[in-house]
Amino acid sequence: MSEHLTKIKFQQEIFDYEREKEWKYRGTLPAVIDFYADWCFPCRMLAPTLEELAKKYEGKLKVYKVNTDEEGELASLFGVRSIPTLLLIPKEGKPQILVGALPKAQLDKAIQAIL
Repeated sequence: MSEHLTKIKFQQEIFDYEREKEWKYRGTLPAVIDFYADWCFPCRMLAPTLEELAKKYEGKLKVYKVNTDEEGELASLFGVRSIPTLLLIPKEGKPQILVGALPKAQLDKAIQAIL
């Protein structure tokens, strides 16, 4: 299951960008953050696929959702200009960004690459 992220929860569980200059992921499992909006049709199309993959990789991967209408600061932090945008975060190294409602097979492959 995915969890909703607020700015405060993001700073506690992902990265405290106000205190730290260099990217350092705070989580213990790789993560996917889905930047979405309720009104976005491609976002709604992607949601069931993400939930399916969250179940498939339960215990190996965290899946978060960020509502860009409510958390604009987080969206701008990663330069999110179109949604859906996915931020894939490995345990070590820099996160990568995927834009658009990707097919399940492509998304699954991208997730396997960060596990």
